[in-house]
Amino acid sequence: MPSYPPTFADQVVAQPARAQFEAFLDEHRGALNGCLDGLTEEQSRRSLVASRTTLLGLVKHATFVEKVWFDEAVTCRSRAEIGIPATPHESFVLDDDDTIATVQRAHREACEASRRATSSLGLDDILHGHRRGPLPLRWVYLHVLRELAQHCGHADILREQLVDGWCADVRPDVPGAPSPPGNALPPHRRRP
Repeated sequence: MPSYPPTFADQVVAQPARAQFEAFLDEHRGALNGCLDGLTEEQSRRSLVASRTTLLGLVKHATFVEKVWFDEAVTCRSRAEIGIPATPHESFVLDDDDTIATVQRAHREACEASRRATSSLGLDDILHGHRRGPLPLRWVYLHVLRELAQHCGHADILREQLVDGWCADVRPDVPGAPSPPGNALPPHRRRP
């Protein structure tokens, strides 16, 4: 029997929409943060694609995403005031002092700040601080969930390429296909 993510648990399915959104967001936040678990600093920074996308850069970018949508959009503070890059592209740039520990910690802190910033808001409350203009919190939740899901997929592929040289053509879900090495995927993304 497959192991389902926490969002499939009965207590989440029966909850109001707001609780469901937050459960899905937290599941994806945790998955993306966890993509760095068990890697070396060199692996986390290794570039495997033509863009600036690295595993460490993905988590750093996810911190930017949290601050754009749950600080800038909620508080109406500018990106300069918040201390984040002006563009998403710049948010992937790694500094010499970025490490797995510091980037994961910054991401966890940004996620906690996001939860606090939205705790008193309803799904239909309008956020006025984003460059796109006024948006309901419901739309922001959906947008951030979509972005996190995409980046979790990117992270899974990069980990497959990094850890033990496992290639993307290995399909653990196809009967008879070779199995990935024991730690190719982080524990929370492994199939039983």
